[in-house]
Amino acid sequence: MKTAFVVLTYNRADALLAVLRGLAPQCGANHEVIVADDGSRPEHVDAMREGLPAFDCPVRHVWHPDVGFTASRARNLGAQAAGADYLVFMDGDCVPGVRFVQMHEALARPGCFVNGSRVLLDEPLTRQVTAGELDPSGIGAGGWLRLRAAGHVNKLSHLVRWPGAPGRDEKRFRWKGIRSCNFGVWKEDFCKVNGFDETFSGWGHEDADLVLRLHNAQLVRRNGWLATEVLHLWHREQSRASEGPNRQRVLHRMESGIIRAQAGLAEAADAGKPVVTELNP
Repeated sequence: MKTAFVVLTYNRADALLAVLRGLAPQCGANHEVIVADDGSRPEHVDAMREGLPAFDCPVRHVWHPDVGFTASRARNLGAQAAGADYLVFMDGDCVPGVRFVQMHEALARPGCFVNGSRVLLDEPLTRQVTAGELDPSGIGAGGWLRLRAAGHVNKLSHLVRWPGAPGRDEKRFRWKGIRSCNFGVWKEDFCKVNGFDETFSGWGHEDADLVLRLHNAQLVRRNGWLATEVLHLWHREQSRASEGPNRQRVLHRMESGIIRAQAGLAEAADAGKPVVTELNP
């Protein structure tokens, strides 16, 4: 089994580097990292290259021009560039826990996809992490308890790792807890449903649409709580003007039994080839 970590980013190199610093010590010969860039400006790309930590696996940058919020396309292009059997989608502001890679691979099963979990960090703690002043992997249980007591994190679920916990599997679609910022799926299954649907514009629910179509393809959702937690760095909320229409689209599709994306993985390259760069040749 070879695993690719497809990390979505856009104009936030400091957060991305914190994510990559968390991934680097966990990755080896059976891994690859794909930075799926939704059109970051040159100064952010340069900062990423200059600050890239040392990896024992290939790291690839897949960039396409900025034409607005097109996270689905960026993720699809990143998946296309991956040569692995298994894909773990991450957001470039979600720092992996110390056993994130191990736990995702432990939960991977044929016929299943893994919906991960997250812990929210507040703005002051986020500033320390992105500035490189604080390494989350070096914080012990006592430190996290103090941070929780001070209100810097919203929960402590990342301190417990129980991959064998009962009740993980769900055969029916459930909206709650869907997270494309932390999501594992076999590449063969991702291709079967034609990836993320790029007809979803703006913020919201393209991840719910993917999960719905995976369920329609008879795949089982495995919940990744108490195993695959990421630390979600603080940021201002994006405009959610598109959330209502996108939600209505998913609700309509719940009645249709749709499996393949209307415009997805197979069509991604038609919009123009991305710029692909090997960051550690």
